[in-house]
Amino acid sequence: MITTKERALLISIAGKLEANMQIGKDGVSDESINQIEKMLDKNEIAKIRILNNSSLDAKSTADVLAEKTSAEVVKIIGHVVILYRKSKNPKAKHIQF
Repeated sequence: MITTKERALLISIAGKLEANMQIGKDGVSDESINQIEKMLDKNEIAKIRILNNSSLDAKSTADVLAEKTSAEVVKIIGHVVILYRKSKNPKAKHIQF
């Protein structure tokens, strides 16, 4: 569980990033989960845009993505989902709280 201060820092970091990936009309696939896993292992944070052509709801999609990747939902802003998971990879960029 991330604290309020950690959440604020993560939102600040994500604000400077472009969305790393997009989820469209095909929805959440195994390939998209694998990509998000790689992003989280490398950067500990992932910013995902849910496209308008998708029939998915941002909140429910964020919950599914967080569950399947063992990550935490930091924030949902419109159609953008921010996820965080501490990386166990020693070569990863670790976010210092």
